[in-house]
Amino acid sequence: MVRSFIHLAALCALAPTLVQASSHIHNSLHLRRRLQRRALPAGWTSIGCYTDGNPGGRTLGSASYTSSTSMTQESCISFCSEQNYVYAGTEYAQECYCGNNFSNGGSSTSAADCNMPCSGNSSETCGAGNRLSVFWSGVAPPPPPETVPSVGLWQSLGCYSDGNVRTLGFGVNTDGPNTIESCTEACFNAGYPLAGAEYSVQCFCGSSFAAGAGPTPLSDCNMVCAGNSSEFCGGPNRLNVYNYTGSLPSGPSNPGGGNGGGGGGGAGSGVSPVESGLPTGWTYAACYVDNAFGRIFQTQLPDDPNLTVESCVSSCNSQNFTLAGMEFSTQCFCGDELINGAVEGSEADCSMGCGGNANEACGGPNRLSVYTSTGNVTALPVPVAQNTSLPGNWKYQGCIHENTTTRVFPYQLILPNNSAETCLTQCAAFGYPAAGMEFADECYCGDVEDFTNNSPGLAAESDCNIACSGDPIHICGGANRLSYYTWDGNLNVWHTPENIGRYEFLIGGVVVPLVVTLGINNKIAMVEKFGTSEFDNSTGAYELDLTLVDQFDKAWRTMHVKSDVFCSGSIILPDKGARQLNVGGWSLDSTQGVRLYTPDGTPGVNGTNDWEENFNELHLQRQRWYPTAMIMANGSILVVGGELGSNGPPEPSLEILPKPDGTGDTWMFLDYLNRTDPYNLYPFLHVLPSGRIFIGYYNEARLLDPVTLQTDVVLPNMPGSVTSPLAGRTYPMEGTAVMMPQYAPYTDPVTIMVCGGSNSGDALDNCVSIQPEAENPTWVLERMPSKRVMTCIAALPDGTFLIVNGAKQGQAGFGLADFPNYNAILYDPAQPVNQRFSILNNTIVAHLYHSEATLLYDGRVLISGSDPQTNNPDGTPKFPEEMRIEVYIPPYLNEGRTQPNYTISETDWQYGGQYQIVVNLFHGTTDTMRVSMIAATSSTHGNAMGGRTIFPEFSCAGTTCTITAPPNAKVCPPGWHQLFILDGPTPSYSHWIRVGGDPARLGEWPDFPDFTLPGV
Repeated sequence: MVRSFIHLAALCALAPTLVQASSHIHNSLHLRRRLQRRALPAGWTSIGCYTDGNPGGRTLGSASYTSSTSMTQESCISFCSEQNYVYAGTEYAQECYCGNNFSNGGSSTSAADCNMPCSGNSSETCGAGNRLSVFWSGVAPPPPPETVPSVGLWQSLGCYSDGNVRTLGFGVNTDGPNTIESCTEACFNAGYPLAGAEYSVQCFCGSSFAAGAGPTPLSDCNMVCAGNSSEFCGGPNRLNVYNYTGSLPSGPSNPGGGNGGGGGGGAGSGVSPVESGLPTGWTYAACYVDNAFGRIFQTQLPDDPNLTVESCVSSCNSQNFTLAGMEFSTQCFCGDELINGAVEGSEADCSMGCGGNANEACGGPNRLSVYTSTGNVTALPVPVAQNTSLPGNWKYQGCIHENTTTRVFPYQLILPNNSAETCLTQCAAFGYPAAGMEFADECYCGDVEDFTNNSPGLAAESDCNIACSGDPIHICGGANRLSYYTWDGNLNVWHTPENIGRYEFLIGGVVVPLVVTLGINNKIAMVEKFGTSEFDNSTGAYELDLTLVDQFDKAWRTMHVKSDVFCSGSIILPDKGARQLNVGGWSLDSTQGVRLYTPDGTPGVNGTNDWEENFNELHLQRQRWYPTAMIMANGSILVVGGELGSNGPPEPSLEILPKPDGTGDTWMFLDYLNRTDPYNLYPFLHVLPSGRIFIGYYNEARLLDPVTLQTDVVLPNMPGSVTSPLAGRTYPMEGTAVMMPQYAPYTDPVTIMVCGGSNSGDALDNCVSIQPEAENPTWVLERMPSKRVMTCIAALPDGTFLIVNGAKQGQAGFGLADFPNYNAILYDPAQPVNQRFSILNNTIVAHLYHSEATLLYDGRVLISGSDPQTNNPDGTPKFPEEMRIEVYIPPYLNEGRTQPNYTISETDWQYGGQYQIVVNLFHGTTDTMRVSMIAATSSTHGNAMGGRTIFPEFSCAGTTCTITAPPNAKVCPPGWHQLFILDGPTPSYSHWIRVGGDPARLGEWPDFPDFTLPGV
């Protein structure tokens, strides 16, 4: 329900009123963010994440199905349970597999590997690429299938190869579904001493082996019998062969004309094609050779022991195919063309009777009875590797071996319409310069180093022999072979400068800060979990004097909060005191908390102000845990999103502070946040030059009207990972958003950039950017040098961005991330796209969950926090609660240059006004000098609320420079900024300026005696 909303122009003069306090009660202290999960069907439990897709075959190799829209854990379990399987596994968001045992080397792996949300329920996990989320019914699995050693006088000879020329030349039909017992019995009755079971459903007999046939590893015969899942009945082109050691009652016969094979239908002189009774337009074409160079149809329907020509043609016709083919009595194929060099064979070869009508011809061994609805049959040539007309700068490198234990390339896509163009275009779009196609529909992306490190090397070109699923005249790899391509040239240029800056230890901390703010007193205000802190004596708030870091006891000032600020939001107000506002919190009253602190004191001298809060006088209208706050162009405070606290339901709404007086509820329900819960917390908010508001949440973004706050423009979804568009950017997937610098005269479209995030546990390795107010806005993707979730980004005075902290795996939350990213990188928007990253220095400190990066007044960046609560298997902490505080010295301070300085007298600026500074440069002149404004921010979870970088117009006469303030509140919302000058690359110390005043008169709010009012 959408509530009434007050016009924003009225908000400035109205005081807040009280709303009823929440009575929300929580039973236990659950601090970890968890997805809500439904109860599994009775008796079924999750047993973890397992590997799949090993070159040998599937881990669960029995029944399966796929649903791109409705796969859930429950539906997969029900499917497997109905067929009496004890294991069920979901994979790649949409696939379900069943079985009674684990096969082909499938084994348990890290739970974090299974990270893709189910296509039918995004709050559930359904495996990942080559990873199965496995469930067990609790019933003991039956013994694994075996190669039957003997049946009476029939003795196993092992596994034998089969091919275009049948190893055993006479196919027979068994009594019922195929088993070793029924197959050997059929061959005994036909008078043959050799029997072979193949492909689960087929039975062949013979008196001798055909030329070229020979034994293969027993593991090649890995398909269970159609009639007995405890026995193996061959495999693809593999026979479980048995030899009769006694005396046969009669010599060989050719039941039904021979050349059969399969579980039904006879064959003989009475077998013929069907000439009537077919759907309109369908006629018999010819008998075609199958599998000479590969399957000649791309679509195979499930085997049917009661197959007829009519049923197969009707099935293909209903799916709008123009060709139908029958093979081995029970197999039905559909398509619009024949592939892999299909040629006509002898009509006598299509001599097997259909399983459902022994008088109708349903192909034969590697022979297809083909029917057409158009009167024509298009037969495409044998496919070849595509090495011309490739997209971009891709070059074909050859056929390569797949690794038998670890995939050559890390990123897999299953593409029903796979082709070189489709696969290579996708890999290049996400910055991967190496790619391979395998098994027709598999696309892999990675780096050239992956081939060097993981592949055994080049294979024979003939080993890559499977047509692409979406391009039947070109090859997409083969069995355990990849068609390998590389990008010719540099797809990404990651600079490795000599000057990489450095980390330095600054001071030991007293807590792990959740919110970090540089105040206008140039001290660092920190708040942490209060009431849920790891430290019983924590007061929840502290202030660090950066000039006293060599005197620990004097550097820290103890402050106090009254409620738990755990996962709250903060901004700096544009009032005269630059008060720090903190809203929301963990549970109960704290979720509606409104807290204010007016920075005071001077460097080296303690202030006396403290956090002010009175729930009975002032609180939010709605409970909010993980909200975002922002100053709008009119100076009011916008608060968006969150949850009810204590891992509670979503709060998909927005509200304004100060709350209008006497008007009832004024919050607004947001359907798009409700729809994308729980992946949209701490949404990204930015005021754009039109006055509209950019909001980014999960993987979506839109523009809001600044007056009604209704949606004005829905932007394209943010790209995710190369394997999935479902990757998220906001908490708990947690990337970071920044606005790229604005330059006078502010006519260029502004750019929003989002870096990092997670694909349900697989950290992203890219940044995406968009000009939301440009014509036809489109996201531009740039690959980062490494994966990163829980990114922290600090805007630097030179217009670049320092990217630090986070992890290479997992997502935000307690115990949910691993593999810290110790490397700092620099992003320079002034460089060409895909050439903007420089790899800087490394730290030895793991900064994971609850870490921040904060620009200081001297140009350094303060690096703080890590609250991971990640444990080793034995329960010991894997990473510490990190209270050490570091600073990063960017390259511009690592050259030994003297920092410039300046003096300023007027620090309260009006829009469009001109203000003078007197500069002192040591290396360059005012001709090469730059001036920048960095908006005051308050950072939590890597989200620096209120961030903005502006390079204003200025001119100089000698050492006196006149700066023109930004023109309006849309370009520069009212607020405080650090003003820097840059002598070449080197920034000065900053001075604080306020731009645009306090139009909402926040300095007079809240009007209660226990709150300090600094004025406007």
